[in-house]
Amino acid sequence: MYGTPHIVSDVMSHTVAAVGRRATFKETVRLMQDWKVSALPVLEGESRVVGVVSEADLLPKEEFRDSDPDRYTQLRRLDDLAKAGGLTAEDLMTSHAVTVRANATLAQAARIMAHAKVKRLPVVDDVGLLEGIVSRADLLKVFLRSDEEIGEEVCREVVAHLFPALVSTIRVEVRDGVVKLSGHARDASLVPVAARLVRAVEGVVDVEFELTVTTPYSVAGRPSPA
Repeated sequence: MYGTPHIVSDVMSHTVAAVGRRATFKETVRLMQDWKVSALPVLEGESRVVGVVSEADLLPKEEFRDSDPDRYTQLRRLDDLAKAGGLTAEDLMTSHAVTVRANATLAQAARIMAHAKVKRLPVVDDVGLLEGIVSRADLLKVFLRSDEEIGEEVCREVVAHLFPALVSTIRVEVRDGVVKLSGHARDASLVPVAARLVRAVEGVVDVEFELTVTTPYSVAGRPSPA
């Protein structure tokens, strides 16, 4: 019924910088600098993702380079101390990389990023082979949709379905991604439904209403007496 949401394959980068397990510390740093990225997938075999190495994984080598951590620090930061002595991507990487499928929606990818607290996700196929990479910036591309395109989708996918008899009386205006619906509606119970559906349209920043409702609803959800 409603517009098909964008998926990861719509916005991901297909060209990906990656390293093998045996890549040296310096090779890893150099590749990050050359590609201007903060993390690299670690691959083995036929491009199967086995981990991710990030700037955070590399920093302990500098942090502990000229220090002798006390016993408390040693116990509290065992992983970081191990990485400080790492020589290859395999030593440094975070295993069991957090990944995403190409057919995942952008909302699903955003939730995975937020939960894992990462800035980018390797995109893999059914057997874990690398297909691309998606970043936070990629997920935000939907907000570059024009106001005209957003307005057309709201009219077609929301207003025409929720208010079929009132399409000509409801105006849709979009400015900087903020959608405003104005005009006349017969059923107040459809307003929160419309709000939810409009916000689900990709690129929408917020929604506002200036609707005159001819059939107000009571708190119990039934029409108020005339």
